[in-house]
Amino acid sequence: MAAYAHPSPAPSSFLPAISTMASSYKNRHPRYSLTHSLSLPWRPSTYYKVASYSPSLSPISRGAEGLTENGMLPFVSNRTALFTRYTPDDWYRSNLVNFKESESSRHNAERLRVDTSRMLQDKEHQVRITQSDTTKNIGERVNDIGFWKSELIHELDEMIGETNALTDVKKRMERALIETEAPLQVAQECLYHREKRMGIDLVHDDVEKQLLTEVDVIKSCQERMRLYLDKAIAQLAANRATQHELEKDLSDKQTAFRIDDKCHHLRNTSDGISFYRGVERFDTTISVPESWAKFTDDNILSSQSERAASAKLRNDIENLLVVTANEMWNQFNTVNIAFTNRISETGEAKNKIHMHLAKILQEIFQSEMAIEGIRKAIREKGAPLKVAQTRLDERTRRPNVELCRDTAQLRLVNEVNEIDDTIQSLQQRLRDAEDTFEAMAHSKSTLEHDLAVKSNSLFIDQEKCMGMRKSYPSTLRLVGYS
Repeated sequence: MAAYAHPSPAPSSFLPAISTMASSYKNRHPRYSLTHSLSLPWRPSTYYKVASYSPSLSPISRGAEGLTENGMLPFVSNRTALFTRYTPDDWYRSNLVNFKESESSRHNAERLRVDTSRMLQDKEHQVRITQSDTTKNIGERVNDIGFWKSELIHELDEMIGETNALTDVKKRMERALIETEAPLQVAQECLYHREKRMGIDLVHDDVEKQLLTEVDVIKSCQERMRLYLDKAIAQLAANRATQHELEKDLSDKQTAFRIDDKCHHLRNTSDGISFYRGVERFDTTISVPESWAKFTDDNILSSQSERAASAKLRNDIENLLVVTANEMWNQFNTVNIAFTNRISETGEAKNKIHMHLAKILQEIFQSEMAIEGIRKAIREKGAPLKVAQTRLDERTRRPNVELCRDTAQLRLVNEVNEIDDTIQSLQQRLRDAEDTFEAMAHSKSTLEHDLAVKSNSLFIDQEKCMGMRKSYPSTLRLVGYS
């Protein structure tokens, strides 16, 4: 009825057929009576008007000359003009034809109207079903995007957490690597200081061996730390690249979710809807649901793979920090034990030197006293020798036969010889005592030099080396904790 209520406008020159006029309907043939009302109450008067003159069936055109003032042809009484007119049968047949055409047109129009109404209902139902299916599909798409968006958010949070954890471990390893410089410098300084030992103490002892081992252990730990530090830097770069892909995919998913959610809530009464002619002919899609889901799934799988590699590397770094700290501390303790033993040995040797030096000094003192006694004894033997020799010299002046080899003479000669032998023995003993004194003086000098050497070695090991080694970093600092 809406289509009939608002028909499309017809040209102004359009006139209805003569058969549609009310004045032309005459019930001369009851068998051809119309089934509908002839008054046509539904016909709008806007588009129809009554003709100002009755249509003529004459073949003479309207524009011919000889029209009367009111526009009618003059009646011609010529008989020949009667042959140009229609017969009543023609007139009735024309009316019947017009009636049939009118009825057929009305039937066609009614059928078309009914079909159109049914088609409109069908199309409206189809449009509603199609729109409902489209809305349902868009809703399912929104759910799919929401699912993958939640998966991306979860994986992105996990990746960010793993990246932060690996960054913390990397910083710990950097701090631990810096902390190893101090023990390495201490060990090298100990080796340099021990090169200042003197004489026999400049020995390749167990302390030096353990110090060299400590240097090698620390350098080996540093090399492993630098190797894993490079791995951590590369892994962090891979993590950030994967995180960037996840963030980009998530951003696209959020944009698509917002657009599809807006589309899902659009209705026929919504604001902002408009015509976009030909938009359906442009296919800007670059993926299908399978490739679309596979793209995000591949990103998540790649992130999970990188995250697993990052977690494994982080655990390896944790273990490495513990292992290197234990190795350095074990070697540190071994070096300290070697230092302690060496200091003990050096202190014991120093004490023995002190004891021997005290004894040698005592003996030197006694030897000096003995030498002085021998010299005094030799000096004291000079007077008896002088007396005996003087007596012999005086008795050589006895006259003649008085020069008798008497017992006194023999005794004086024996006395002189005995005193000479005694002096010779004392002088030999004096020389022996002086040689012994010189040997003891040399021993004293040796002991004093050795004592100075031991004191220097003890000072280097105990004061300098062990003093520096007291500042060795703790285990927590060696594993990277500040």
